[in-house]
Amino acid sequence: MSKPRVIKDYDQLSDEVKEQIKLVYPKGFTDHLVTYVNKEGENKKALPFETENYYYLIRMSIVQAEKIVEDDDDFDEFGELRSSVAEDYKEKYEDESHMSYNANDDNDFEDIPDDSSDDDDDDY
Repeated sequence: MSKPRVIKDYDQLSDEVKEQIKLVYPKGFTDHLVTYVNKEGENKKALPFETENYYYLIRMSIVQAEKIVEDDDDFDEFGELRSSVAEDYKEKYEDESHMSYNANDDNDFEDIPDDSSDDDDDDY
């Protein structure tokens, strides 16, 4: 059974998913962004991430990726996940060994609706 593929904004993700992303990308997100084409034919950037239930593309620009890490106290002044935070998250998600990123070229991502009325969602 294949996993649903979804595109979401970082701020629309649950705290648990954000914590898991930090474990997969402990040195920040910028170097891991991929480019995809949205339904309007525009090139967009996103961070690939896989959980047990979904393949995510998490929409963010390079500037946004840098700002997210800069503003997050879980990261140090060098943009790296603090070791104490990493240990806490590893312990919390020790059964989540399937977490990874997958820069897949498939074009079957879709947005999962959330409670906000954000009309900027991109279909892949």
